Amino acid sequence: MKNFGFSSIKPRVIDYDKNNRTVLDYIMEHEPSFALCIGCGGCAATCSAARFTDMSLRKINILLKRGENDEVRRLINKCMLCGKCTLVCPRGVNTRNVIFLTQQAFKKLDNYAV
Repeated sequence: MKNFGFSSIKPRVIDYDKNNRTVLDYIMEHEPSFALCIGCGGCAATCSAARFTDMSLRKINILLKRGENDEVRRLINKCMLCGKCTLVCPRGVNTRNVIFLTQQAFKKLDNYAV
């Protein structure tokens, strides 16, 4: 077959069956309020770390649900644990504890020092 200058690209589909969701399961087991998150972005809007980096708790929430833990490992180290996100959350999610549990989950489940 002739090549007409086109090539097929890898599809950008998220395969949830391949992704590792054990970190999310660990967080949900120890902090059930994380399931109440509606993704409003209040935490991301008030985040001091987000003003200077690409850290966003909303992004971390989405990545954890997708099971994309490598990016989460990179982002959680940027959190300053100031607690502003916890104060503005309309659903009362203990976001500070979510960060602690995420770090703890990586240490326990993956034997990975964060």
